[in-house]
Amino acid sequence: MSGTARSRVRLGLIFLLFVISAIAFLDRTNISVAGVDMRHEYGIDQVELGWVFSAFLIGYALFQVPAGWLAARYGPRAVLTGALLWWGVFTAATALIPPQGSAALLMLAFTRFALGIGESVVYPCGNQFLSRWIPAQERGKANGWIFAGVGAGSGITPPLITAIILAGGWRASFYVCAVIGILAAAVWYLAARDRPQDHPSVNAAELAHIEAGLPPAKAVSRDPIPWGTILSSRNVWGLFVSYFAFGYVIWIFFSWFFIYLAEARHLDVKSSAIFSMLPFLCMTFGCLIGGVINDRVSARYGLYWGRSGLGVISFILTGLFLICGSMVDNAPLAVLILAGGAGAIYLSQSSFWSVTADIAGPHTGVVSGFMNMGCQIGGALTSTLTPIIAAQFGWTAAFIAGAIVVLTGVLAWAVVDPNRLLEQPGPDTDAVGFTAAATA
Repeated sequence: MSGTARSRVRLGLIFLLFVISAIAFLDRTNISVAGVDMRHEYGIDQVELGWVFSAFLIGYALFQVPAGWLAARYGPRAVLTGALLWWGVFTAATALIPPQGSAALLMLAFTRFALGIGESVVYPCGNQFLSRWIPAQERGKANGWIFAGVGAGSGITPPLITAIILAGGWRASFYVCAVIGILAAAVWYLAARDRPQDHPSVNAAELAHIEAGLPPAKAVSRDPIPWGTILSSRNVWGLFVSYFAFGYVIWIFFSWFFIYLAEARHLDVKSSAIFSMLPFLCMTFGCLIGGVINDRVSARYGLYWGRSGLGVISFILTGLFLICGSMVDNAPLAVLILAGGAGAIYLSQSSFWSVTADIAGPHTGVVSGFMNMGCQIGGALTSTLTPIIAAQFGWTAAFIAGAIVVLTGVLAWAVVDPNRLLEQPGPDTDAVGFTAAATA
């Protein structure tokens, strides 16, 4: 058996999570493009539309920890399948709300809140899956692929949703997205398993490779969630605060960038759709290259420099890009520089999710959910605050506010140490070190 080539099931499932990640961001950012037409039909202004954006993120944030618990308790296969079906239903429901009546805005907010609950499951499930299927030395690249789906999904959203709206109206775009999500649920349920040991296509060579890079069996038993340890961890709070800063910046792009180009840079709908793709393409590239850098630097210089060091550099670059891009008068050049900021911040994405898997072991889903709650709180704040700042002080001030927030996240990243585990292994077991895993 030693001469048998390893199967590559884990790689196929990571690619499927990349696709699901892309669908998730297609479903959550379609309203940014459709929002131009929705504002006119529902008679709402930018601030009220911001409340609708924030409703999604509040639901998403509040259910991050329960989502992590569900993923750990019932497994990523069943939980993610149910979530895909849930958000397919509520994506379609968004288009069914009649514009007449005083309750229309409230119904829109409630529907997006419910959609946020469904989508809260995606990344805690993905990270729980990763902690069971992906050895330590491959986690940077694996997370890079999963979160490259964010940029890919958001990048295809403007041209795809614009084309559907021009052909069939803004409601049709929500129906199409709902069908895509439901189809993805069926594919995931048929293809995935909670553990590599349960998958019929995983051969012995691949299983041995996976198990060599995971914590020993004793460390992954179903222990009670150590809430006291989690909430007193400097690592956990460092991740929470830095991911808050991350969320504040990225949701400027997800919520307002298309509208910013149309209303502040005075681009037409088709031009806005094309130009607004660029930040998300940069996010995809940043995610992929960040994952490669993460693993290579970690292997050579240790986990702290590969994960946290990359996060610090990523955040500094992002702040500089946002400040410079917001002050440029030429619209195409401004888009190019701001897109550089979007790509720069996504260099750190794989670091966030790799660290939670590094330090949390069997509690990865819960810890990553708590961390992601910080991101969504930041996103909810910027979804509401950005149009207010833009209205009062201009769009340059809105982007500079994002730069200030992300630069404060540098300090939070600096205190995160991936080598400091939440729960130290017992006397009879050793934690899986990166170097040991890399040479297994």
